[in-house]
Amino acid sequence: MADSASGKTPSVVIIGTGFGGLCMAIQLKMAGINAFTMLEKASGIGGTWRDNTYPGAACDVQSHFYSFSFEPKHDWSRKFGLQPEILGYMQHCVDKYGLAEHIRFNKEVATAVFDESTNTWTVTTTDGDSHTADIVVTATGQLNQPAWPEIPGLESFTGKMFHSARWDHSYDLNGKKVAVVGTGASAIQFVPEIVPKVQSLSLFQRSAAWVLPKPDRPFYRWEQTLFRKIPAWDRFYRYLIYWKNESRALAFTRFNSLLEIFAWQAKRFARSEVRDPHKLRHLIPDYKIGCKRILISNDWYPAVDQPHVNLVTTGIEQVVEDGIVTSDGALHKADAIIAGTGFAASEFLSPMEITGRSGVSLNQAWANSTEAYKGITVSGFPNLFMLYGPNTNLAHNSIVYMLESQVRYVLSCIDTLQAQPGVAMDVKPDRLRDFSATIQQKLQHSVWESGCQSWYLDKNGKNTVNWPGFTFTYRKATQQVDPDDYEFLQPSQ
Repeated sequence: MADSASGKTPSVVIIGTGFGGLCMAIQLKMAGINAFTMLEKASGIGGTWRDNTYPGAACDVQSHFYSFSFEPKHDWSRKFGLQPEILGYMQHCVDKYGLAEHIRFNKEVATAVFDESTNTWTVTTTDGDSHTADIVVTATGQLNQPAWPEIPGLESFTGKMFHSARWDHSYDLNGKKVAVVGTGASAIQFVPEIVPKVQSLSLFQRSAAWVLPKPDRPFYRWEQTLFRKIPAWDRFYRYLIYWKNESRALAFTRFNSLLEIFAWQAKRFARSEVRDPHKLRHLIPDYKIGCKRILISNDWYPAVDQPHVNLVTTGIEQVVEDGIVTSDGALHKADAIIAGTGFAASEFLSPMEITGRSGVSLNQAWANSTEAYKGITVSGFPNLFMLYGPNTNLAHNSIVYMLESQVRYVLSCIDTLQAQPGVAMDVKPDRLRDFSATIQQKLQHSVWESGCQSWYLDKNGKNTVNWPGFTFTYRKATQQVDPDDYEFLQPSQ
């Protein structure tokens, strides 16, 4: 990619082709900016929706709101989209907006280094290719690095072992003894799908999840026709979803007692679905609802209640060649172990090495705390913009809405840079400090600080993942860049 310091339009490298990367690319095109390259580590687009192909993979945000506002899909098959349909929608966006020519597949980014003499970034991939650009936009998501359980003896297991985010479809589970480690958002979807096939299933649960019924069903043909023929109805339906979801932010971030209504509903739901009293006792959590991600499913409880499913709540001591040994000395034999242990969500941009001003790496800048101004920019890393960065995840609404807000902010920054060719913008340290302090102060009142261990918290127990408020306040905060928040740097050469 050519250095465009002498021209008017800055050149851009986008890392990742999930929802964030596609949104950024489409909006660049719509703004008339075509000097961008998308680097994708895999052989296809889709991010988490490409990787998570486990049986039953689906979204827990309603289809009409888990899609771009500028590219509505009228013929969603269900109220909550399934993985193949969501991935198909993303591919449709690539085709419609002509993004294929910009994408370089099998290009995993190893390093990105800022050159102060030219105000450009050099992005190098693991195969040695390098791309120089004025701007780097990272769109790698928070759920792209599978987290393996730290259990002694994993390598000694002689059966089949895989992570739910790297599902091995070539392995036949029929009639097998299967062990599933973890009972989070992925397990709650794939366990009901595999229970009818397996001979036995040992389900290792560290802590129970709060589970609510999923208000899901297929759309009727007439509903799809209505969405297609009356765009205003499609918009209104999306609007209703937004406000229904958004109202829950109050319960998560301010008035935690409101969540007790959901706790009552969840307990009632569990009691109506689970007949085994031992299982029921262990399936209702002992922590405050909302402290960890609330899950939605209609078939989780009936699946776990099956007699050939053994719910194991004793701690795991080690993995041996033919199964898993718990701390009480019991051996749970298994032909296959499936890790449903989620992702390293707080390890942002790992394992890439990003080096900014004065040779400081992002890992060094984040040694004490992972933080970014508005979740997008970090002091010392000019013209580096993050999508789905620190403290921009949601527990109550659609991340696609947040991504669109972030993309608009990045476009506003690019507009600012276009007016001053060759200049780089670096967020002022005090602006970042003040913003981060405000975020952490607001999080103190949230249910996520009520004492449980969750993937929202980093190794120091700090919530570096979630946004502590309404999405409309975030949209307002990212509407347009304030140049006073930034230092503008001339190239040093």
